[in-house]
Amino acid sequence: MAQSTVAFNPAYGETAPLLALESDYEPLFEDIEERAKVERSLLKKLDRRMYLLGVIYILNCVYQSNLALSVHVARLRGFEEDLKLEGSQYASCLAIVYVGYILTQVPSNMYLEHIGRPSIYLSSCMILWGFISMLTGAARGFYDALIARFCLGFVEAAFFPGALLLISKWYKRDEIGQRTAYLANGLLIANAAGSLLASGILGIMDNAYGIAAWRWLFFVEGALTISVAICAMYILPDFPKTSSGWLSSAEHSLAIRRIQEEYTVGDSPEHPFNGLLLALSDRKVWSLAIILGLHTFSSSFHIYFPTLVQTIGYDPIATLLISTPPWLTAIVAVIVISRHSDQMSERCWHITCSMGIALIGYLVAISTMNPVVRYISFFLMTQIHAGYVCFMAWASTSVSDPPSKHASALALINTGGILASIFVPYAWPSSWGPDYSKSFGICIFANILTITACCVFRGHLASLNALTTPRVLVGKQYQYQL
Repeated sequence: MAQSTVAFNPAYGETAPLLALESDYEPLFEDIEERAKVERSLLKKLDRRMYLLGVIYILNCVYQSNLALSVHVARLRGFEEDLKLEGSQYASCLAIVYVGYILTQVPSNMYLEHIGRPSIYLSSCMILWGFISMLTGAARGFYDALIARFCLGFVEAAFFPGALLLISKWYKRDEIGQRTAYLANGLLIANAAGSLLASGILGIMDNAYGIAAWRWLFFVEGALTISVAICAMYILPDFPKTSSGWLSSAEHSLAIRRIQEEYTVGDSPEHPFNGLLLALSDRKVWSLAIILGLHTFSSSFHIYFPTLVQTIGYDPIATLLISTPPWLTAIVAVIVISRHSDQMSERCWHITCSMGIALIGYLVAISTMNPVVRYISFFLMTQIHAGYVCFMAWASTSVSDPPSKHASALALINTGGILASIFVPYAWPSSWGPDYSKSFGICIFANILTITACCVFRGHLASLNALTTPRVLVGKQYQYQL
């Protein structure tokens, strides 16, 4: 292989090898058509396995919403009486899980990058959080639930940044957005179906075998999570260099080559702590973490969505039923917008457009309590999640080099959102209901700041693109996506 050009690369923050030109690689295939055929087969096999990440995320998000659903739905089933929740104790149960997230995400991704076996590592973490979910169902008081939630954060923290890292190991820049959308849709599906699932369990299992219905909610979903985790050990792919058995030799070689061509990735092993130091010294990482934190505040309404829907005046069961359509609409928007973002290789304006629609929804909700108009506003609010998907794809492609830095950077960026999540539950106290105008005011303020920050970050990337020496590979120039 020919020696790569050396020049200033902003991704590293120092002089580093640039992406090798196409002539630097020995051809794997005789012609373009043969490569395209193998690439289609590779992506088809890969997508079938990656879909399981979305299923896992659904289970993760359904569990995350259980406490909110329990307060909303299980209030009549003895939830509050059993745990004796008072004052801000519910908000504390929601927030405490994120302490474990903050402490664990970065070392978890560093370890995953080192071992290269997400099929084993992520599945093992999933088994643990399923077990802790079942223990939550056995809680006898506030402190039992608080401790269970605290422990949960340490094992759940591995999944989402680990899943993003796994996706980035297999897919090219113009493929990441759509695959991130399929993963992130787990949150939307959980919001759409979680309330219905919870309502069904709470209704069918009420006092079965002398156990309260809300406890069954955690028992059933914990057992389901463990079952899926066992399957995931055999289905989830590992990283390209550590995967084997389910790809042909040509597909395996092409999987490695695709990422070598796409990113400025060296062949020499790197110490994970060097990657952490590179991530910590990169201003892009901190900018993206701040933007994600602001976005988390802006989209915080989803935690209390059934409660907000109930403010239009329906009974609890009807509320759960009409809570589903806004999320189904959001799923369609996420797929369409993320696909268009990939096709255009553009992120910022897709993000800000999505957030602008949500901003209109907040303004409508804060201005009226008319049931019909307020319900329409919920459809507008949920569109903000399309912006979240585009943002995560943007973050992944903006801090891609070297691999050890990429792993740490993704975890650090996600930690920005998690840090904000600690305070989010306290922005929606029941005393601010039923209009929750103050809470929506916080969302509006955070929304405007997020849009502004995205535009500033876009300008920063544009300036880096102007400084970076263009280099061509397979007809493309290596540039940061704007």
